[in-house]
Amino acid sequence: MEGLMILWSETGLANFQWPQLVMMVVGCLLLFLAIRRGFEPLLLLPIGFGAILANIPNAGFNEPGGLLYYVYHVGIDTGVFPLLIFMGVGAMTDFGALIANPRTLLLGAAAQFGIFATLFGAILLNLIPGMEFSLQDAASIAIIGGADGPTAIFLASRLSPDLLGAIAVAAYSYMALVPIIQPPIMKLFTSPQERQIEMKQLRHVSKTEKVLFPLAVLMMTILFLPSATPLVGMFCLGNLMRECGVVDRLSSTAQNELINIVTIFLGLAVGSKLEADKFLQFETLGILVLGAVAFSIGTGTGVLMAKLLNRFSRDPINTDWCGWGLRRANGCTRG
Repeated sequence: MEGLMILWSETGLANFQWPQLVMMVVGCLLLFLAIRRGFEPLLLLPIGFGAILANIPNAGFNEPGGLLYYVYHVGIDTGVFPLLIFMGVGAMTDFGALIANPRTLLLGAAAQFGIFATLFGAILLNLIPGMEFSLQDAASIAIIGGADGPTAIFLASRLSPDLLGAIAVAAYSYMALVPIIQPPIMKLFTSPQERQIEMKQLRHVSKTEKVLFPLAVLMMTILFLPSATPLVGMFCLGNLMRECGVVDRLSSTAQNELINIVTIFLGLAVGSKLEADKFLQFETLGILVLGAVAFSIGTGTGVLMAKLLNRFSRDPINTDWCGWGLRRANGCTRG
């Protein structure tokens, strides 16, 4: 009888607590969105599965010696995974549209209003009982408005590691819901005529321009914002490998094998922070709400900037076309 009691005490049924079950349901919801709806499946699937693993009682995934423990500390705590992701994204990005039409840079700049509005919003939430965000927490939450998952993860891991799970889920969830969030906002601020504008063919961008562009961006970052060079530097390295034409194998690896492997472990590491005792807090609700606000403001200000540019330009911009591009900080440069 005593042996049976010991065996029972080691089962999941005997050790499950309702918060763990709730987080497993959240993980299953992320899997549903990834598999059934196709919302950012490359990341939501491993994040959702990581959330399930992290909440299994007595499994020890997040304890020293566990798989998720080492994946998080090797890849997220050190900042390596976001940097490698940025190199891969740089290798996949064609800046030809931005170089040919530099004014579209203003669209991405306008979209950053979502970040600053959310920064102040997070601070104001401290007026609500139960909410307590430091300035570092507010900055980590605000970066969700940049609609860039690796940046959000990198910054949160540095400033607010306890909020990493909520921030990462909010960032990637809203990126996945772009087809739902952005169209109503774009229709609110634009007319049917503006959404039907036919944009002219861009000028040809030479190889020399494309090679010099990442080097120029890196130099500007070094001079004016050196603290951002880890992310920007890896991004520029990936883009330079793409455009120089002499390291096609490296560029292909960065775009495919490397970024795919890192994405798997990045998702699992983020999922490992969705433990019930850390995620099921009142502050998490505030982060999710602020993330939606940041995304919405970024979209709205980007579209309004496009309308403003159209007033002073001979070649108008299709605001409906640029809206999707505003999911990234560089505006319409990624179609």
